[in-house]
Amino acid sequence: MLSDQIRADFPILTRQVHGKPLVYLDNAATTQKPQAVIDAIVHFYSHYNSNVHRGVHQLSQEATDAFEAVRTQLQGHLNAAHVHEVIFTKGTTDSLNLVAHGFRSLLQPGDEIIVSQLEHHSNLVPWHMLAERTGALLRYIPMNGQGELDQSVYESLLNARTKVVAFNHISNALGTINPVKEMAAKAHAVGAAVVVDGAQALPHAAVDVQDLDVDFYSGSAHKMYGPTGVGLLYGKTEWLEKLPPYQGGGEMIQDVEMTSSTYAGLPHKFEAGTPNIEAVIAWGAALTWMQQVGVANIQAHEDELLAYGTALLEAIPGVKIYGKAQQKAAVLSFNVTGVHPYDVGTLLDQMGIAVRTGQHCTQPIMDCFGVPGTIRASLAAYTSKEDLDHLARALERAIALLA
Repeated sequence: MLSDQIRADFPILTRQVHGKPLVYLDNAATTQKPQAVIDAIVHFYSHYNSNVHRGVHQLSQEATDAFEAVRTQLQGHLNAAHVHEVIFTKGTTDSLNLVAHGFRSLLQPGDEIIVSQLEHHSNLVPWHMLAERTGALLRYIPMNGQGELDQSVYESLLNARTKVVAFNHISNALGTINPVKEMAAKAHAVGAAVVVDGAQALPHAAVDVQDLDVDFYSGSAHKMYGPTGVGLLYGKTEWLEKLPPYQGGGEMIQDVEMTSSTYAGLPHKFEAGTPNIEAVIAWGAALTWMQQVGVANIQAHEDELLAYGTALLEAIPGVKIYGKAQQKAAVLSFNVTGVHPYDVGTLLDQMGIAVRTGQHCTQPIMDCFGVPGTIRASLAAYTSKEDLDHLARALERAIALLA
């Protein structure tokens, strides 16, 4: 399997937890980092640490070149039309807030925003705040029992008042893959802007923003084997030019006088202050690692693991899986009948298995299912069938202890 070839790239996978070998199944929260990413951070601070864009000296030029090379790398990774359409942010949450904040000057009372019931709070709360600020109305697309969005309801919600449609590419809680291209085309037919949370898609599948024809697409480095604290916002040029700056300060200005200022062009208009330089550069190392492994190979590997893990869990009495969409990515969200997910997660941790328990920042999904939360095992390129075997055996033991 793919995991057999690459596990050695990840030093943390050799450690033990509570005296047991680590089985890391919390990749939807954050992925582990290959040695190449760790080395890139150390190399930056050891050899050319300097601020970017603002110095004529050698170190600053080297740092700027390395920093901007990653922007170009991301442009290619996303197939964006222009390099200036890639904006560096603190992460997906920051990207989505940037867009929602920008629409404060574009919406009027009575305009409508459509979101989905599958959203992470990061793609829900900013739109709540926008609606409260502008008087716009918030509508939502419900999901069915399989964890899929009801496309017929979505079509019925679209109208001439719809200004923004925001939804995720892949659900972090259920793994549902949404039909982005089709949903975007329907939104554009009524003149709405399309904002996509791509945090869970970028680690698992190839993303072509021009083919999807989305207006905004966001992601986080730490979900895709890179550092925390940095992410991206892709935006079509015409939309990025419409939005006002998100923050004021250095880098995002053209001229500053005592009573007024003018703003820099794209992408710097949205990049106030000193960025997370070493994290961006290390993200480039993560992208290179992913490209060397092959995104298609990662997706095929995870699809195989998803089928294998689903069969293992379904064979355990008392286990219920949530999210059975026909199109699904590498997430196994489940509960044990009569047992709180936190109790199961605590016992699994004692056996060296790292899973996530709770609402996964998706309370509307949990409310829909009528559960306090779920146990989530999420997969990555380095996940193996043996990891899932360990999970199944540990889960059976936990159930016996809690019976």
